[in-house]
Amino acid sequence: MKFAIDKLVLVPDDIDLSKSPLAGQLDVGTYVLGAFNPGLTRLPNGNLLMVVRVAEALRKPIFDNHVHCIRWDEGRYLLDAWPLQGADTADPRKFLIHGGKWRVMALTSLSWLLPVELTPDGLEVVAIHYDRAVAPSGNWQCYGVEDARISRVGDEYLMTTCSVSPERHSTTLYTSNNGIDWTFADIVLDHQNKDMLIFEGLIGGQYWAQTRPLGDLYFAYPPDSEWRPGPSINLATSPDARHWKPYREPGLRPHANTVATARMGGGTPPILTDEGWLTLWHGVEPKEIVGLYRTYFSILDRDDPSKVVRTQHAPLLEANPELTRPLEDRMYVRDVVFTTGIADCGNHYVVASGEADLACRITHVPKAALGLR
Repeated sequence: MKFAIDKLVLVPDDIDLSKSPLAGQLDVGTYVLGAFNPGLTRLPNGNLLMVVRVAEALRKPIFDNHVHCIRWDEGRYLLDAWPLQGADTADPRKFLIHGGKWRVMALTSLSWLLPVELTPDGLEVVAIHYDRAVAPSGNWQCYGVEDARISRVGDEYLMTTCSVSPERHSTTLYTSNNGIDWTFADIVLDHQNKDMLIFEGLIGGQYWAQTRPLGDLYFAYPPDSEWRPGPSINLATSPDARHWKPYREPGLRPHANTVATARMGGGTPPILTDEGWLTLWHGVEPKEIVGLYRTYFSILDRDDPSKVVRTQHAPLLEANPELTRPLEDRMYVRDVVFTTGIADCGNHYVVASGEADLACRITHVPKAALGLR
C-alpha cells in the first residue's frame, strides 16, 4: 500500500559520531553504516521516542591482508584481525570465517542504541539524546546491541534488544519508568532470537511475548499442509517479564501459498484494538544475498493470541526507493523495510521502520487501511 504521509526522519548524516560511545577509542576511521530499525514509544510529555540502532562501521575493514571487526572488551573497544584468505566478504555488513564445521561470522560494524525524540506525530526530530545511549556493557554483547522493540505495560517501559557475542546470540531486556532513561535488567532469552516483542498489556494476569527462535533444521509439514516449515513467530508467557515459558500452541507460521514468508519474524509489539491484538510482522522473499523484506499485519485473539482472527497475504508496507533516492551513494542493500515500532495517534497509527538498513522511516497508516476503527 502507499500512504500520504511516509518519510525518512533520520539518516546516517544526522548522527554525530564525535558523541558516539566509541569516540576516541579506535585508531581507525568509522562511519555510520546505518541508523535504522527504531523502537518506538510515547513519552509522558506526549512526544514520541525512537530508540535507533546505529551501526558504526569501519571505513576500511580490509587492510594489511586482514579483515577487521570491532569488539567491546571490559569497557573499551578493540579491533580484531582475521586473515583475508580465510574469509568471505561478499556481504558488506559481515564476513564469514571459513575452516570450521559451523557457520561462523563476524560483523564489520558494531551497533549501539540512540534515543531520538520526535514530535507527537513522529515527523520531526526534537532532540537526539546522546547522553542516554545504550551501548555494550557485558561480554554477552561484545559485538553490539541491536534492534530495540519497546512496549509499555502499566507504568513500566520494557525494551527488548538483541545482544551479539561469540558466547550467545541472546535477547536482553532494559527497563525504564520514563521511556528515555534505560537500565539493563537481564538476559531473558538465551537462544538465537532476533524478534522478541512484549504485548502492550497483560492477558489473564500474565505478560505475553512473540518470539522467533532460529535453527539449522526444521521438520516437514505434511505434503498437503497449508504451512511451510521454517522460522515462525512463536509465543511465550511470563509472570514478571523476566522469566519466560514457551506457549504450547504455535503462533504465526509461514504459509505454503506465498514465497513472501520464506522467512518471517515479529515487527511491532502487539497492541490491543477492538478486534484483538494488532501485530505487524515481516516476511522475506528470497532474492540475492539479503532477500526482499515486506511488512504484513495480523489480528490475534485478545484472550488467546495463538488464534489468528484476521490476516492477509498482501503487504502493508514495501521498500520505497523514492525515499532513499537522495541516499543512493550510501545504499548497500535494497528491497528492505523492517518495521519495528507503532504508536496510536487517533484515527491512524504512527509506524516506525528501518528502510534499507540505512535510515528511519515514519509512515502514517490510517486505521481504516487495516479494517479498524
